[in-house]
Amino acid sequence: MVLNKVRKERTKGSRRSKIIIIWRFVQEQLGRLQRVTGAERVVIFDQIVRNPLLAERGEKGARSPAKFVHNDYTFKSAPRRVRDLLPEEADRLLKNRFAEINVWRAIRGPIESAPLALCDAHSLGAEDIVPIDLVYRERVGEIYGFLYNPKHRWYYFPRLERNEAILLKCYDSMDDGRARFTAHTSFDDPNSPPNGAPRESIEVRALVFWPADQ
Repeated sequence: MVLNKVRKERTKGSRRSKIIIIWRFVQEQLGRLQRVTGAERVVIFDQIVRNPLLAERGEKGARSPAKFVHNDYTFKSAPRRVRDLLPEEADRLLKNRFAEINVWRAIRGPIESAPLALCDAHSLGAEDIVPIDLVYRERVGEIYGFLYNPKHRWYYFPRLERNEAILLKCYDSMDDGRARFTAHTSFDDPNSPPNGAPRESIEVRALVFWPADQ
């Protein structure tokens, strides 16, 4: 899903102005996710800045675009994340539908290199999915990796601007035939200009909860 009309903010490229943009963007996603999903509660728990130049310099919090096909959560790790973040409420919240959704947008647009590609969930087979452990100092996470399959159908949005955003559903507890996760990756686009600017993007990760009757 791509959303237009993301609030525009002026920036001269300074570190302070970029921090302001990131902070405002994070705050705006609470209301946006509630409006788009109809959820009664949204909990934002992480934000990631993707910039290969800053990542190479070791800038705190900056990462390079992830160039392997993955999904951020699994059927096991998504409920566990709720328990990690909201331990006192988890038993109650996990009785109803919940999802983990990422909101992704450019910090500087248009995106000229390493765009984000999404796989049609209905083209994925169970045999394509491979659980992968992520071992941290304080915990062990789990994501899905995906094996190549020529049946996969891939899509991407070229030259995304700062006033556009992509919603990635990385987990949905509702098991009724709908898509429950999104295989995605950045990639080297052959249509990118030879001197295309390095990608600068931000993604916000959120837990989204619905009431018992949804």
